[in-house]
Amino acid sequence: MKRIIASLMLLLTSLGFSQHIDNPTQQKVSIARKKAKKFLKSQHVPGMAISVSKGGEIIWSEGFGYGKRKPTVPINPSLTLFRIASISKTITAVMLAKLAEDKMIDLDTSIYKYLPDYPKKEYDFTARQLGGHLAGIRHTTDDEFKLNKRMTITEGLEIFKNDPLLFEPSTSFHYNSLGYVLLSEVMQKATNKDFYAMVRDSILIPLKMDNTTMDASNAIPPNTTNFYRTKRILSNPVANEYKIAGGGFLSTSEDIVRFGHELISPTLISKESLAQLVTSQRLKNGNLTGYGIGFSVGKTEHNTPKYFHTGGGVGASSILMIFPEEDVVITVLTNKSGISMDSFGKELEAVFVDEN
Repeated sequence: MKRIIASLMLLLTSLGFSQHIDNPTQQKVSIARKKAKKFLKSQHVPGMAISVSKGGEIIWSEGFGYGKRKPTVPINPSLTLFRIASISKTITAVMLAKLAEDKMIDLDTSIYKYLPDYPKKEYDFTARQLGGHLAGIRHTTDDEFKLNKRMTITEGLEIFKNDPLLFEPSTSFHYNSLGYVLLSEVMQKATNKDFYAMVRDSILIPLKMDNTTMDASNAIPPNTTNFYRTKRILSNPVANEYKIAGGGFLSTSEDIVRFGHELISPTLISKESLAQLVTSQRLKNGNLTGYGIGFSVGKTEHNTPKYFHTGGGVGASSILMIFPEEDVVITVLTNKSGISMDSFGKELEAVFVDEN
């Protein structure tokens, strides 16, 4: 009996030791969780969801803080809806690539082919240039950014359609969201279909992004977080319908990670179409812009590819990072305005990618 007990104790000790040292994923999660709590506190973030996948499987998904204060509602990364802000541009880019692949849009044809009545500018420009922030469209003003006026995409064009271009297309890079309003109108006219409907049918449903929807100002879906400008003060209401393509989707961190994996193992578009989205465009002088169509592109510490996009909206700061060679996707969504997400993103990248 003593021998049996001793053997059992040795086996249990061995198992415990093995589990402790042989689970590097849990060690990474533990390190990342500490960094997340520090970030939440230092940036005074009310609520945050983080999801990380590897090989298409979620390895960490956790909510921090709260979505609503009174009564307190905790964050659930599979259910809590955040404004994803400019991560919306990545979804639009995949939709654009699909339309191009289906020969419904030519990325390098004048946008006037699709919008003959759009006010003529000094220079012509294309869907590719719009998607890469090279067309010379201006950015939104602060008042426009906070505008609480419900408009369709077509109505939203009135905000800027009569303004001159800032520069000759492809001679400079100027990040903006109004260009994505125009791009989504091009997509609507080319297909004769509502922009959100085409995204829903072609991307959200096939990828089972069941909790991703348009940020409609007149209908707040269940499980939507409140949106804050400080840890305790709510943001003013805003209408994002007209700028859905550039910053008007609601989603969960788990849905966005699922979408991110599509950029590693595409099922909706070909690898050739994907390459157009994640290859940096060039200016006419030959300089790289660091942005393809809907994606910033860069390198990791190991000099492997990285596709990413940050987002900043009313009551929202977000980041999506995709690492195709490591097969890792990282998403962070928050319910507070004005947070710089780059540094925290690099901290998570260091944990889940650089240490691989």
